[in-house]
Amino acid sequence: MIRSHVLVCGGTGCTSSGSEAVITALESHIDKAGLANEIKVVKTGCFGLCALGPIMIVYPEGTFYSMVKVDDIPEIVEEHLLKGRIVTRLVYEETVQEDKITSLDETGFYKKQLRIALRNCGVIDPEDINEYIAYDGYQALGKALTEMTPESVIEEIKNSGLRGRGGAGFPTGVKWSFAASQPAGQKYVCCNADEGDPGAFMDRSVLEGDPHALIEAMAIAGYAIGSNQGFVYVRAEYPIAVHRLQIAVDQAREMGLLGKDIMGSGFDFDLELRLGAGAFVCGEETALLTSIEGNRGEPRPRPPFPAVKGLFGKPTILNNVETYANIPRIILLGADWFNKIGTERSKGTKVFALGGKINNTGLVEVPMGTTLREIIDEIGGGIPNGKKFKAAQTGGPSGGCIPASKMDVEIDYDNLIAIGSMMGSGGLIVMDEDSCMVDIAKFFLEFTVDESCGKCTPCRIGTKRLHEMLEKVTSGKGTMADLDKMEKLCYYIKENALCGLGQTAPNPVLSTLRYFRDEYEAHVRDKKCPSHVCKDLMNVVILEDKCTGCTACARVCPTNCISGAVKKTHVIDQDKCIKCGACIEKCRFSAIVKQ
Repeated sequence: MIRSHVLVCGGTGCTSSGSEAVITALESHIDKAGLANEIKVVKTGCFGLCALGPIMIVYPEGTFYSMVKVDDIPEIVEEHLLKGRIVTRLVYEETVQEDKITSLDETGFYKKQLRIALRNCGVIDPEDINEYIAYDGYQALGKALTEMTPESVIEEIKNSGLRGRGGAGFPTGVKWSFAASQPAGQKYVCCNADEGDPGAFMDRSVLEGDPHALIEAMAIAGYAIGSNQGFVYVRAEYPIAVHRLQIAVDQAREMGLLGKDIMGSGFDFDLELRLGAGAFVCGEETALLTSIEGNRGEPRPRPPFPAVKGLFGKPTILNNVETYANIPRIILLGADWFNKIGTERSKGTKVFALGGKINNTGLVEVPMGTTLREIIDEIGGGIPNGKKFKAAQTGGPSGGCIPASKMDVEIDYDNLIAIGSMMGSGGLIVMDEDSCMVDIAKFFLEFTVDESCGKCTPCRIGTKRLHEMLEKVTSGKGTMADLDKMEKLCYYIKENALCGLGQTAPNPVLSTLRYFRDEYEAHVRDKKCPSHVCKDLMNVVILEDKCTGCTACARVCPTNCISGAVKKTHVIDQDKCIKCGACIEKCRFSAIVKQ
């Protein structure tokens, strides 16, 4: 009889930290201790606290172990699993209150979260369909097929207020109704799992931790619009997600939840996976459909929209993973339940990949209307090293930077657009006082330039010219006239690019010009980078009153540009210095600074 379950994160984040080796060692030591019939090891999806991996939770106690190493396993098995004594040195410190170990749900990271799309991630074994079924899996599909008409399914999704979580925020039920209203015949249900934004890993985590939620949702969508075939377009750089999704598809087919006559209802629906090659432009719906067809991923003019003429010229709906992950709960619990969560025009929750200068890096899901301050200070645990919050980039390369003055704005689709950003798919990159906003804009624009498909001139040429202007500014060669030209070019690109990716590419530049124009002007007028980031506008110097002449800096300098006798003040040859920062990291006396 099983008395304890040990859940170990098997998501990409923890896998990269060595969780596979931890699981192997855990199973081996459990077997050696004669506990194989009492302890079950479950490899789950992402728990959310990605910076603490590998992560392990022991139930029924709910003890949360973080940063577990292979060398820790013998102690955990001997002390906790065999003798019932918690290994306190490995317990996540926020779950320790006085002499009591509390639930992970009571920590600052989880208190304000509401998990709908991520409800099963870190809870079930994603490679076992029976565990998904045990958590109400496929009940929504059964309800739709036996108690609802296709029209009532679409009406329920409309009434829920669910908007597409891929970026644009188009009402999901309305999109489905467009495809359903097309003449009977071949139609397609597609999923965008081609998550290409820097720092974004929301959809990947759902695929790795709860793949059956996607399958169930797409089958419901197929029933609603009259489609018998679906395609999941997932990037090949997500090997764990692809592997688990294929296992889930095979299991669903074997149990009759995909294929012919599902649940004896007469409804047929099947799924196929299509692997993308990592082209950012294939996150745009028409480019994605073009790629599924076997052609180069380039956007097509709209209209006609995919709901009318999409994949292979047939009516098609396309939503991203997170959007679909909400569908089963809406069908099962009702539109009114979902509609009560969030704001007036943005219902439900939103998953964010929280990264950058933040203590609790990871995956969070919060109700729409949660403020940026709550996410950063309470869930994210604030900025490391006592630094001040400066800005947050939402929406990836298509989004904008939100300054500290807007931290109390409630996050939803309309509010973010009003302050010059956008929801996007859910990347949220935090920047502290040491970040240069001009450099940040250049970084995101450089990504867009590299990823442009090149089909339209405003994006292919315009973003390149815009990046060149930013290069001028960060190298100290820009002029005030360049700033005006940049802004004008931004609006030209927005108004004339072919697809949404090109149209939103200037957003990082526009938002930083709007809120941090003083930094641009400092680069141009004063030839200084206030954050000491832009190398052409910064020098590394040794402070005479603090240097002890220990020679540590000189020993690590890759260009041998530091000179000075032992116990004498050292000097940096600015002509040779490459500003790598190695000397700053090595100095124990804070004698080397950027100026």
